[in-house]
Amino acid sequence: MFQWFNAVFPPQLIDLLLRATGETAYMVAVATLIGTLIGGPLGISVAVTGRGRLYGAPAWNRIAGAVVNATRSIPFIILAVAIIPFTRLVAGTSIGTSAAIVPLTVAAIPFIARLVEGAIHEVDRGLIEAAHAMGARPLQIVLKVLLPEALPGIVHGLTLAVVSLIGYSAMVGAVGGGGLGDLGIRYGYQRFMPEMMIAVVVLLIVLVQLVQSVGDRIAKTVNKRHR
Repeated sequence: MFQWFNAVFPPQLIDLLLRATGETAYMVAVATLIGTLIGGPLGISVAVTGRGRLYGAPAWNRIAGAVVNATRSIPFIILAVAIIPFTRLVAGTSIGTSAAIVPLTVAAIPFIARLVEGAIHEVDRGLIEAAHAMGARPLQIVLKVLLPEALPGIVHGLTLAVVSLIGYSAMVGAVGGGGLGDLGIRYGYQRFMPEMMIAVVVLLIVLVQLVQSVGDRIAKTVNKRHR
């Protein structure tokens, strides 16, 4: 068994798999972090500026919503190619792991914004009215009512975002983005190495399962209804 494994996966290929897995984790982690820092506040702003909401600003709500919808309507692989000049401007190159973070982040921002907006809309309006009745200001309602109540939904949404970004990170391999997708294309497809393709698929499945398990556990921990 070990002889077969060593023959199919010599140390050089194992090193490639480990390095590609690390690159994928790096790309997804950085894109998720930046996407959350920008997309989170954007989603909150869209959620609270609708007509009849805490900060009624329909004009901003329509503009922000339109931008989010426009970005989300573009298939990721098209987006990654279309913004290559922007990627080169930001990262100094359009090839490699660091460059791949740019389109991943651009895709993550509107996705996370919509997930955060949806989680906030799920909060019981009775809680908001009760906070109003007690004299809470809009910012206090956002920070002390909406975000804590929406936190489990936001965690579930971020878990979904990370899983989607793992899939997107495999797509950027088609344009030289590095990571497991790049490895699968170069070795599994172009060099006709099915064992490498299978190894890449298995690693992607393991990553997704790991992220989903951790996300579910965190969501359960922050959900006050299950304590």
